Amino acid sequence: MTDALSITRDLIRCPSVTPADAGALGVLETLLKEAGFATHRVTFSEAGTADIDNLYARIGTEEPHITFAGHTDVVPPGDEAAWSLGAFSGEVKDGYIYGRGAVDMKGGIACSVAAALDYLRDNGGQPNGSISFLITGDEEDVSVNGTIKLLQWAAERGERFDHCVLGEPSNQEVMGDCIKIGRRGSQSGTLIVEGKQGHVAYPHRAANPVPDISRLVVALSDEPLDHGSAQFQPSNLEFTTVDVGNTATNVIPGLARAKFNIRYNDCHTQESLRALVEERLRVACGNRIRARIDWLPSNSNVFLTKPGPFTDLAVAAIEEITGRKPELSTTGGTSDARFISSYCPVIEFGLVGQTMHQIDERASVADIVTLTKIYRGILDRYFG
Repeated sequence: MTDALSITRDLIRCPSVTPADAGALGVLETLLKEAGFATHRVTFSEAGTADIDNLYARIGTEEPHITFAGHTDVVPPGDEAAWSLGAFSGEVKDGYIYGRGAVDMKGGIACSVAAALDYLRDNGGQPNGSISFLITGDEEDVSVNGTIKLLQWAAERGERFDHCVLGEPSNQEVMGDCIKIGRRGSQSGTLIVEGKQGHVAYPHRAANPVPDISRLVVALSDEPLDHGSAQFQPSNLEFTTVDVGNTATNVIPGLARAKFNIRYNDCHTQESLRALVEERLRVACGNRIRARIDWLPSNSNVFLTKPGPFTDLAVAAIEEITGRKPELSTTGGTSDARFISSYCPVIEFGLVGQTMHQIDERASVADIVTLTKIYRGILDRYFG
């Protein structure tokens, strides 16, 4: 098979910490061009954010059209002196390839490219349909100049996707244990409680917001938002900071703030979720506490790819190679699949994610070989 390990190494050696590309997209573009893909490098911009380079490549003009998606940007390496091997070395030791992005998710991209090139080599250089790649450099940061705009750009060109495989590190413990078929949405906000500043020796002249915000934090946290759904775990609201901005011990503060994040399932939309929390706040405040919520904008909506022929196809390919029947899961945080789901059914399947974002991030060489075989199996079945 085409050497996915070498592609992984070449990608890792590009220090593409968001928003830098550092040559990573060029590595992929060269390989895909040589195989006959039509490639497009597209840069997107938005005020207040860095320009981001993206890559779209397609071979074939007919249906069905399967696209592989991913991101070449990575999180910072942290203390590079703490790495056993260089953070961007791409070196192999004891059966593992080391480097930032090995798991999340340069290894997954390398496997999908290798599988596609092998499929084309064995099938006359053309698929019985179309294969494409949607690769961004803006997933690990604000995600505004990457996949979301690349999809819009492709749609304006008349591109239509039938199915997508996103190579995020979905497996929990071993290859073949998990496919992500959905993700909960994410919504953040700040609870603001108004008081009246004053001297602590004269509390009757002030209104202390600290006890009030404590009561509201408990009130909003204690009652479940729901009890889960057929495919999703229960939604959860978690407070992450409480702050009054007060440096003095003898001053009652005039304002208190508490930041929170909600991970919500398909029992809610963004609008209905906000309405539910606002109503609970109104009840908890009664006629005395003055409080409001400042909601932050969110592009992380809940989505679900319902089990069906496409998930069955992926499960069959995974089971054939690994001997395991993967769980269809919706756990974890957000990913670019939330954007892709508006255009076509999408599943997430990649390497084992145990070391992602850690010092000594590494991927098993054996797992890279296995994942390449699985992607090839998906392509064989898809066009079979």
